Amino acid sequence: MEIVILRLGHRPERDKRVTTHVALTGRAFGAKGMILSTEDESVKRSISDVSARWGGDFFVKTENWRQALQKWKQNGGKVCHLTMYGLHILDVLHEIRQVQRLMVVVGAEKVPREVFEIADWNVAVGHQPHSEVAALAVFLVLLLGEDALRTRFEDALLEIVPSERGKKVLRRSEKNGKK
Repeated sequence: MEIVILRLGHRPERDKRVTTHVALTGRAFGAKGMILSTEDESVKRSISDVSARWGGDFFVKTENWRQALQKWKQNGGKVCHLTMYGLHILDVLHEIRQVQRLMVVVGAEKVPREVFEIADWNVAVGHQPHSEVAALAVFLVLLLGEDALRTRFEDALLEIVPSERGKKVLRRSEKNGKK
């Protein structure tokens, strides 16, 4: 399944850290990239740097949210808007798993009513106030299963070696890919 995140309503002066965490979460748990509704070069640079060191080709680009949603749907994709007001994820997960291309809308500020109407699913991972980063993580893990928890990137320059205690990181040479 191809998954792209649409970060809606990003306010650079206020949401930079949370938006970066939305991208990091998406990257770590199986999304292909993130579309920002507002230009923010620092978020793009930060995620590009993480991908260069830790692997993968996760993209961050800026696009008008209406156009991004319209283009996505015109190309056969489906849209899932994460909102605590939506249907419970466990009630619609089986439907969402059937699609090939999924755009996951993650809001920052108040989400326009139009998004609720455009979305194929308005989904809640819980019906209580919570973090959009947590909602995205729970959603992706439930959607993709255990594979989302074991994401590895073959082109990684850095890779964590699981250990009971301490920190172990493999460092590969940038030139020859050797450990």
